[in-house]
Amino acid sequence: MKVFTDEPVAFGRSIGLAREFAPAIMLTVRAGWRTAIGDNDMNASSDEVQITTKLVDGMREALKSRELPWGRELLVSRGTESRSRDDLSRPDGRTDISIYVRQKWDDHDPHAIVECKRISGNNARLCRLYVKEGIDRFKSGKYGRNRPFGFMAGYLIDGDANMAAKGINRYLSGQSRGQENLVPSNISRESWVWQSAHIRGAEYMEIHHALLPFD
Repeated sequence: MKVFTDEPVAFGRSIGLAREFAPAIMLTVRAGWRTAIGDNDMNASSDEVQITTKLVDGMREALKSRELPWGRELLVSRGTESRSRDDLSRPDGRTDISIYVRQKWDDHDPHAIVECKRISGNNARLCRLYVKEGIDRFKSGKYGRNRPFGFMAGYLIDGDANMAAKGINRYLSGQSRGQENLVPSNISRESWVWQSAHIRGAEYMEIHHALLPFD
């Protein structure tokens, strides 16, 4: 099933990249998470890098298992050094998870980047870091500057997705950025999926948030 192209394709009905890419990525993250939390070493106190490594492994397993209809189309890579601009002589960032579409190897930049953060709606510091070191890396163009989407995985160390979204929104509103608040997703009705809208330069972009519990 060739799903991810720049032209309209048949995927239930004739739709393009903007309608199908984000849901597929989010479902791949969710499938990987289900595998990751089955590991006995995985819990809310685990190191963030360890959690992300387990998530990458789980996403790869999900794609190989054929449980996802786009399993042959995507490649999931662990974090790599990145440059926010072509004119930089050395990397200025490191991505957490990169996703590539196999049929478009001629485009060497990742087709999707997933930034991963521990999050708790009751922890003001983690909410601030989620925004400053997550959302703002996409908004500034440091990550995925040529892509209409950004993706984040929030590891819920306590509370639920609704509580985490409220905490993140509290920080954004306190910075006079209420228009960027997380809202329920328009690509899924499930409670773990949220989204936010941002202006990047003169462009509009979306960030899709997977707020993932350990239970």
